[in-house]
Amino acid sequence: MKRNFNDPVYKKWRKDVYKRDKFCCRWPNCKSRYKINAHHIKTWSDFPHLRYEINNGITLCKQHHDMIRGMEDQYSTAFLKILLQDSQKNKGKKK
Repeated sequence: MKRNFNDPVYKKWRKDVYKRDKFCCRWPNCKSRYKINAHHIKTWSDFPHLRYEINNGITLCKQHHDMIRGMEDQYSTAFLKILLQDSQKNKGKKK
């Protein structure tokens, strides 16, 4: 299935990922807000059931998004770890 960037469900997913990540690149030590992309941690084509799960997305700037192209599997664990650490930090703030 080809991605439709104008699909309202896709647009909502992308916007939700950006909001959660405060519209900043989540690459370690990069806080760029320039040309950000909502990246699917588990690929769009291989994991259709995760396409619109917010926790399968992470915000990357164009530089870092381009850098990992074709090597997504090598970075998925690191990206999931970033989101898990954020989740644990947020749980501590709610107490």
